[in-house]
Amino acid sequence: MPDRHTLAETEQATRERVQHLPLDFAASHALLSLYRAANAVRGHLTNNVLRPHDLTWTGFLVLWTLWIWDSMETRDVAESVGISKGTLTGVAKTLAARDLIERIPSTVDRRLVNLKLSPAGLQLMEEIYPEFNRTESRIVGDLDARQLDTMTESLRTLVETSERD
Repeated sequence: MPDRHTLAETEQATRERVQHLPLDFAASHALLSLYRAANAVRGHLTNNVLRPHDLTWTGFLVLWTLWIWDSMETRDVAESVGISKGTLTGVAKTLAARDLIERIPSTVDRRLVNLKLSPAGLQLMEEIYPEFNRTESRIVGDLDARQLDTMTESLRTLVETSERD
């Protein structure tokens, strides 16, 4: 669901609220746009692609991570997805109950568990990811190839800067 205020209205209200502070408004507005874009895209993909498959955004990210990297230790999955180990425990329990992932106890340390996609999880990802990607393509469809490349490179720079600092 879209925010009840436009991005321009939010930027103006922010400027009015904090204009007396020594701020970098260009940086603030750029990242406000990034947050809004990320939330809008996430909401659209969740509502239109994931919900019909009874998946949450976080559940999908866990499945996607295991699909790409095969088997991973739970703490690595949590870090990759950007959630706590406690949150992953609940998500993994739900996905395992749906027979989408398998929990494989470590043979070295019984406290450690690896996760991997089950055959049903693999089948679901093979089914859902093309639909997910078609929606991604529609979302960026108003950008020409140059704009898309520029956006991608800019976002990579933000990720690299954030992960370096």
